[in-house]
Order: sequence, then structure tokens, then C-alpha cells
Amino acid sequence: MNEPAASRLPAGLRLPFDPLLALAAIGLMAASLVTLNASTSQDVPGDPHYYVTRQGVFFAIGTLLAIVLSRIDYSRFRELKYGIYGLMMAGLLLVAVFGGVTRGSRRAIQLPFFEVQASELGKVLLIVALAAFVVDHARRLGERDTTARLVLIGMVPAMFVMVSDLGSGLVYIAILFAALFVAGVSWRHFAGLITLGVVSIALVLSAAPAVGVTVLTPEQSSRLTSFLSPSDVSGDAGYQQNQSRIAIGSGQKTGRGELATQATLNFIPEERTDFAFAVVGERWGFAGAGLLLSLYALLVWRGLRILTMAKNLYGALIAGGVVAMLLFQVFINVGMNVGIMPITGIPLPLFSYGGSSVLATLLAIGLLQSIYAQGRFAAATKRRGLPF
Repeated sequence: MNEPAASRLPAGLRLPFDPLLALAAIGLMAASLVTLNASTSQDVPGDPHYYVTRQGVFFAIGTLLAIVLSRIDYSRFRELKYGIYGLMMAGLLLVAVFGGVTRGSRRAIQLPFFEVQASELGKVLLIVALAAFVVDHARRLGERDTTARLVLIGMVPAMFVMVSDLGSGLVYIAILFAALFVAGVSWRHFAGLITLGVVSIALVLSAAPAVGVTVLTPEQSSRLTSFLSPSDVSGDAGYQQNQSRIAIGSGQKTGRGELATQATLNFIPEERTDFAFAVVGERWGFAGAGLLLSLYALLVWRGLRILTMAKNLYGALIAGGVVAMLLFQVFINVGMNVGIMPITGIPLPLFSYGGSSVLATLLAIGLLQSIYAQGRFAAATKRRGLPF
């Protein structure tokens, strides 16, 4: 086997990294800490910086892991696809068996210092493993059977996660569609998959309950449909979106600053996680929300740029999966905060409080930096006419 290009770099030569991608990530982490400090200072008596400190530790660990990952040639992971896929499924199974029950769902395993959500880390593992499987079938992507096999590989963990965490399961599906799109799967196959998805949703929400078959719990159904008319929905789902919209609307152009009370008086539910964006809208208004979304736009743009720079299809597929994961989560989370999307419990990447989400996102950014570095090195080697 040929020695990887990265290992033949001259001694002491540092691989390049994308400074704008790093800037976007650092900006989001800083915004998260500032927002947590403003909204959670009264949540833990005697320790006003409890959540800020823990989030800062998550950021530090995740950043270190991202730096290490960025110095590894991502192509090495292609050979480990079966082990990576198995690790992902094993993690999901462990949560299903040993995970603690929160609000009727098993989503995490409780460790001494924090909870491990296998579904969050599984997103990155799925991106890496699924990209390898797609590359292995690259010459037969025009065949329907090949598309069916790839869909099965992606849907098995997605359906497994959906049992307890609908939002994360949808992210898995977004990753799957991104991989198929970047690989160049026929539009006919996409049309068939979309049709199948629409029919499945109709069966779950309408046909199945009509004949007495319960697929979703009443709480899950309420969360999925409450955004259509939150004022008319009783219970947590309608209340959450109403309070979120009130908070964002009250912020107007520049926010209420220290007069912001929706979060500090606990009117905004889950102000640390699902509805952290509403805290920004109330406290810093349109200006603050616009700045936050601009950082996400920069993050996604750099991810797409890195996709075009990848030295091989495997790198392009990983970059496409990471961009889809980030973009889908931002769209759904912000949408549910402003009342145009259902409440699915999807966190805002690098902003919502939570160790597993932070670590997964920073690992994904580490992969993007690795793809960027390897792409730059390959391009430079080609220009110099050196053997690659």
C-alpha cells in the first residue's frame, strides 16, 4: 500500500487550515458562552457560572480533538468503515438498553460528569462510514439496487434513533440525502425516495391513527403539528413556541439588553438548549440574531468551499455530509424558535448547551479542516509536478 501523502510531508511542515472556518467556529463558541452567562446565571443557586463553565470545558476538549483530527489524513477512515459503522450502532444500542429515561425517551447514558448522547456522536460516525460505502459503490450508482443498499445503510440507524429522538433521526436522513446528492445519484431515484417519504409521513400522521394504529405518542404528534397554530394548542408544545415568539418579537431591532426577562424569569422553556436562539432575539434583537446567523452562513459557506477543494470523492462526501448536518440543524432549530417549524429537539450547533452536541460538531469541523489541508497539499503537489 502506498504511504499516505500526509506522512511524506517535510519534517516540521505544518498542514494549512481554513482560518475563516476556524473564525466562524470560535465566534459561535464565544456567542454561546455570552448567551449562557446572560440566561442561566440564576439557574443554579450559589453557582451563577455553572453552565458557562461546563460549556467552556466541552469547547476546550472538543477543540483539542478537532485539532488532532485535522492533522490526520481523513482517507485513512475509509478502510475502517465497518468498524466505524459498528461503533455507531453499538452506541445507539447501549443507549437503548442502559440509557436513562428523560421525558419518556432514552437518549443518553449518564456518566459521572455529563451525559453521552450516542445519537449526536453517531451523526459524525454515519457521515464517515456512509461516505466510504458510497465510494465503494461509485461505479454502480446509476443502478436502483445500489441506491437501495445505500439508503438501507443510512436508514437503519435513522429509524433506530427516531424511536427515542425524532429530531436526531431526521438529521441522519438529511446526511443520507446529502451523500446521495454529492455522489450524483439519479434524480429518478431521488423522486422515488421523496415520494416514499411523503407517503410514509401521511401514513404516520393520518392513516395509521385513523385505523387505530399508534405510531407516534400524543406528545410527539403535538410537537410535530403545534407550529401550524401554536395559540390553539394546549400543553407544552403550544406554550413553548408562543413564549419563544414573544421573546424574539420583544427584542425588536437591538434587543432589550438587561431588561430581557423571558429567559431569566423562566418563561422561555429550555433556554439553554432548544430555545437558546430566542434568548438572543430578546436580549440583542434583530442585530444579535443577524450576527449569529451570519456566523452560521460563514460556517456553511466554508464547508461548501472545502467540498470543492477535496482531493477525492471520499472527502467531498464527508464535507457534504457535514454541511448537510449543520445546515439542517440550524434551519430546523431557528425555524422552531420563530414558529415556522415543528419542535423536534434539534440543538443549535456550537451554541446550544450540551457536551455531546458540542463534541460532535467540533469533530465534524476537524474533519473539514483535514479535507482542506489534504486538498491544499494535493493541489500544491500537482502544481510542482511531484509524485502524489
